[in-house]
Amino acid sequence: MKRKVFQLLVENTSGVLSRISGLFSRRGYNIESITAGETADPKITRITIVCNGDDEILDQIEKQVAKLVDVCDIKELKPEQSVYRELALIKVRADAKSRESLISLTSVFRANIIDVSAEGLIIEMTGGQDKIEAFLRLLSDYEILELARTGIAGLRRGTDDIVYPKVD
Repeated sequence: MKRKVFQLLVENTSGVLSRISGLFSRRGYNIESITAGETADPKITRITIVCNGDDEILDQIEKQVAKLVDVCDIKELKPEQSVYRELALIKVRADAKSRESLISLTSVFRANIIDVSAEGLIIEMTGGQDKIEAFLRLLSDYEILELARTGIAGLRRGTDDIVYPKVD
């Protein structure tokens, strides 16, 4: 199984995300992660979809998504030509005894502690999936109470091949 990251520019209309995810479910394709947000133009939404499959399935996904009415543009974000980031919020049980070691570990990974209580910490971390996975492995000695991850957001490097869709 291969993994591909697709960037879509879509018209910012009601139900567009539902139509895209519906296409995946009808065809039996799996979405590893999906993120969406308005671009600098409020009429356009950028969606990043990560999916797995063989070459044939991944090519079909790209072709089928491109046919959807609301889709203005679809591109594969190749790792060597793109920047990917993910956000993770991690709530960890931390008493007075373990708090200092958690603060040190957080600092090494250039993460931020965004909330402290008597019983725990909430850590905010951004980076590539490998960095977040490595941090989570090191947290295995602690009790992770809750974890929220955004999935990948990505952009192609440089200023070539930028699409400015026209939406009326």
